[in-house]
Amino acid sequence: MKVRFIAGIVCPKCGAQDSVRIYIPEEGDIDEQLRDCVTCGHEERIGQSAATRQEMSTRVSEKSTSAVQEVEPQILKLL
Repeated sequence: MKVRFIAGIVCPKCGAQDSVRIYIPEEGDIDEQLRDCVTCGHEERIGQSAATRQEMSTRVSEKSTSAVQEVEPQILKLL
């Protein structure tokens, strides 16, 4: 397993910042991630389905068909 600290994350139990590390499984290991806090020892397990979540839908990421409309070109006369 690879062990990495997660920058900027706050522990949900004690509130300590930059003290949470994540254990990333290698190929062939159990498909589960483990996060723990080095300050208070709080642990949480993340299954593979939660680790590969889809991107949240936002107004920026939504593909709207009404925003772009096909328009026929028009000839303009210059005076």
